[in-house]
Amino acid sequence: MHDNYKSHTNPPPTESSNDMSNVIVLDNGGGLIKAGNGGERDPSTIIPNCLYRPLSSKKFLHPTPTTEEDLTSAAVRRPIDRGYLINQDLQRDIWNHLFSNLLHINPSNSSLLLTEPLFSPPSIERATDELVFEDFGFNSLFIADSPKLVHLYEASRRPYGLLSKAQCSLVVDCGFSFTHAAPVFQNFTLNYGVKRIDLGGKALTNFLKELVSYRSVSVTDESFIMDDVKEKLCFVSLDVARDLKIARRRGNDNFFRCTYVLPDGVTHTKGFVKDPDEAKKYLTMDDEAYLETRKDTNRAEIMDRKKVDLTKNEFDLTNERFLVPEMIFHPADLGMNQAGLAECIVRAVNSCHPLLHPLLYQSIILTGGSTLFPRFAERLEMELRPLVPDVYQVKIATQEDPLLGVWRGGSLLASSPDFQAMCVTKAEYEELGSARCRRRFFH
Repeated sequence: MHDNYKSHTNPPPTESSNDMSNVIVLDNGGGLIKAGNGGERDPSTIIPNCLYRPLSSKKFLHPTPTTEEDLTSAAVRRPIDRGYLINQDLQRDIWNHLFSNLLHINPSNSSLLLTEPLFSPPSIERATDELVFEDFGFNSLFIADSPKLVHLYEASRRPYGLLSKAQCSLVVDCGFSFTHAAPVFQNFTLNYGVKRIDLGGKALTNFLKELVSYRSVSVTDESFIMDDVKEKLCFVSLDVARDLKIARRRGNDNFFRCTYVLPDGVTHTKGFVKDPDEAKKYLTMDDEAYLETRKDTNRAEIMDRKKVDLTKNEFDLTNERFLVPEMIFHPADLGMNQAGLAECIVRAVNSCHPLLHPLLYQSIILTGGSTLFPRFAERLEMELRPLVPDVYQVKIATQEDPLLGVWRGGSLLASSPDFQAMCVTKAEYEELGSARCRRRFFH
């Protein structure tokens, strides 16, 4: 598919630091770490960026790509909070496990392409450089932000498209810690145009925990399980007022009710959706079905709250399924003093030169795990269209794999012939220090 990608089998590392196979691409997210060799199409390992302690253990453990252990009520420690590195020692521990046990590499023979969040304070930049050069001893380092890599990858996929010809796009990255709308022009993120909502996958999971704990069973300690519930059952509503009415109905008239079974630690160690077909019933719902069932609305309005049977290890979801992703579009409804995503995009575009406005609205790229909710792009276009001048077209594209888009852009950059020239070497870091070396990444 991409000429720049190598075959899936890598030669063993050699001593030459210029060998492309020695470039490690590390997308160090707040939720997941994606890591692998530059030039490959997909990362060789994806693990949560945390340590966890299950109830059966006295010490914190490293998650593996295929953790089958019972994660019920597991305690979690994360090195990244609200998007930024706050625990250098914990990150060192996780990276050491990653490089030694999963990637099996020798950092002193390797270059590192590392993603870093936008607007990182200098103190965190210094801590990152210390980790890379002093603790692990990498040969050289290149720091990139997510929007730039997403733009690079999408431009390479469509070399004759508008995005590639105009060298301009608006990357909407809904990640674990926060959501950015970032204009990219000629492979550089325009920092003055970037707008941020302090809302990401972690906040959505926490909101879902609150709703379920208030209405049925307490799940405040179940981060891993509620992440799974969110990913499998939540979706974006195209008409919230209508869907709230439907969610109050009984029986088959309620298109949204579904049941999630919690792990019991005996017959199954992971939670699951009780009836997957029932969970997808909302996808077949249309306006006719809504009108047909309206006659029962008055009876349904006075429906008694269903009593929760605590002897069963399960809970029902109804309107929680679409109220959780609704936070991204209307954070103010939940008491957050933040603009919604559509308004955030308009503000980002308006911060740029007027000649770029039509190009940016036609080249909106969605990336990040929180854009995986069904109907996300459709709802965003509905919200955005009234805010954008009629003379401009609005085109929204979701990446083929929003979780891996950033890593694939990094892999592509790492396989370019100019990559080593863009890096800062260990010798330069030791001679000039962190702040002087960092300037190279922004010129």
